[in-house]
Amino acid sequence: MRILYKISLFLLLISALLLAACVSIPVDTPQATPLNIISDNIIPEQLHHDNQYDETHIDDILAPASNENNPLSSEFVVYFLDVGQAAAAFIVCDGKTMLIDGGGASSSSLIYSFLDKHGIDHIDYIVNTHPHEDHVGGLSGALNYVSSVGTAFGSATNYNTRAFESFVKYLDEHGVGITIPRPSDTFKLGSAEVLVLAPLRDYNDENNNSLALKITYGETSFLFTGDAERQSELDMIETGYDLSATVLKVSHHGSDSSTTYPFLREVMPEIAVISCGANNLYGHPHDNTLSRLRDADVKVYRTDMQGEIIIRSDGISLSVETHKNANIITNPTEPIFEEFTHIGNSRSKKFHRPDCHTLPEEHNQVHLETRDHAIGSGYDPCGNCKP
Repeated sequence: MRILYKISLFLLLISALLLAACVSIPVDTPQATPLNIISDNIIPEQLHHDNQYDETHIDDILAPASNENNPLSSEFVVYFLDVGQAAAAFIVCDGKTMLIDGGGASSSSLIYSFLDKHGIDHIDYIVNTHPHEDHVGGLSGALNYVSSVGTAFGSATNYNTRAFESFVKYLDEHGVGITIPRPSDTFKLGSAEVLVLAPLRDYNDENNNSLALKITYGETSFLFTGDAERQSELDMIETGYDLSATVLKVSHHGSDSSTTYPFLREVMPEIAVISCGANNLYGHPHDNTLSRLRDADVKVYRTDMQGEIIIRSDGISLSVETHKNANIITNPTEPIFEEFTHIGNSRSKKFHRPDCHTLPEEHNQVHLETRDHAIGSGYDPCGNCKP
């Protein structure tokens, strides 16, 4: 019996050892995940292997949502509006909108009509580069048309002219104040990025205090500098900013006090747009400026010769459309001298002979081609020079 008992214990021990050998022991070594298994909650940016993803699917994710109520929402477009001896540009990117200046007060109805034509009921950014009448006057027309405004940028919050005070008044009605941005500030316009370049300090004149903005969309970029002159341009160069741009909106209507050689060498634009009025009092654009643009081999477009200019970008290349005279020579090798007949005062609504001793200040002057044009535009003759 004792032998039998020992044999039974031995057999039980053997059985227990065999069962233990069949049980797996956990190990702390990490387990590799097969590369062909992708968890549903992992996004492509988190994967470091060489798997290829459906590019169409990724593009669909990254593509901005379209705005079906806005016919301008499908691409990046800049409209350089024909506002005479003034400046205004309307920009659309992915359904987001920006108005940079609005021309003079006499352009208010043109700005109003433009927004109405394109069904623009909201402006995300409204920019007054500086408070001179030929840049701020028409912004009231925009504010009278749209139902809402996002942000208003300006170089000043106070300026003692009727045009600027009207701008502030209509902004107040929208519950929007003027924000003065700082150099190096950035913000988004749809998928485009806007960089504030200037003014870099407080200058003695409003032209150099102009806001300067660089808008980058894909591989293309647009530079707007208001009426900034030589000193502001040199200061921008000194900062080391990347000033290169595909399109340059030429400063100060083509005045030779702007668009200097050093600035052009930094920007190196393919296209330049000059906003000015036909036969204007100042002779804009000056031949010195045109000569510098020729030397830099820049293609020039001009609102005085071609009306509204539309530039579209797909992020890589540009296309340009003009309201008229698409093939006209805009930058001749010899200056073109044209005559003008009357100068209007945008504040008093009087018009004068060019040699009248009571001509208004430069920023209040409006070029009027003929006497009939002046009267038809709502101006009365000056009692001194009797035009």
